[in-house]
Amino acid sequence: MDEMSYQIKPWQDLTICDDYMFKLIMRRKHICKRMLEKILQVPIRDITYPEEEKNMKMQYDSKGVRLDVFVADDENTVYDIEMQVRKPDDDGLCRRTRYYQSMIDADLLERGADYDKLNSSYVIFICPFEPFDRGRHIYTFKNLCLEDKDLELGDGATKIFLNAVGTADDVTPDVKCFLDYVNGVLSNDDFVQEIDKEIRAVKKLENERVRYMTYAMKMQEERKEGREEMKREMQHDLTIEMLKDKKPIQEIMHYTKLTEAEIREIAKELL
Repeated sequence: MDEMSYQIKPWQDLTICDDYMFKLIMRRKHICKRMLEKILQVPIRDITYPEEEKNMKMQYDSKGVRLDVFVADDENTVYDIEMQVRKPDDDGLCRRTRYYQSMIDADLLERGADYDKLNSSYVIFICPFEPFDRGRHIYTFKNLCLEDKDLELGDGATKIFLNAVGTADDVTPDVKCFLDYVNGVLSNDDFVQEIDKEIRAVKKLENERVRYMTYAMKMQEERKEGREEMKREMQHDLTIEMLKDKKPIQEIMHYTKLTEAEIREIAKELL
């Protein structure tokens, strides 16, 4: 990966599709609540942000986990809303919902929920791409019996994929306008106008710009460290293989760019 892949996007260029801006705007309770009501077509009296009280502390691969937007409604249904800009290879997107579901369930149990009383949950992916090549704007999944499609498992888990480039007539006009906005089209829809107005207002706040730049530089540094760590691992693995093949030190130095001392240190692992 080249350095260009990690250039920091200018603050003024951020849109609802950018992870940072999406999270920031969805912290506005009235916007997040209204969006959920439109997607699910049900009234929601109130929502809260559980992570304000307790950050998710589950550990996966020794890295902290944080969902994009994690909220609960007044009936204790929890919602994870993710802005998924890039389409993963193969079935990576579908399997990712499983990953998020496991994080939600583990966190609920850690908070004291019983297995038989786990909160109902929704994992919602907003995609500016077609996830399933069926042309729908919305795909809703629940666990069903394969032998009897009318029999639902009833485990309380629902996954929803929203497709901003769908072609079917399968969502309400306001949801369609929101998805068009995700796809870069600004309409006169009042909800879209509300979001766009909020984004423009946020961009005028100097403290938010500074927070974003701090965040972006930290992410850039973490990615750089990740690339350097990957390079070290590749050098290490190549050195081990060449040592096993009894290649001369000078040849190993040439291909790995390591010093003789570094190679001899790695060689101790084979003793």
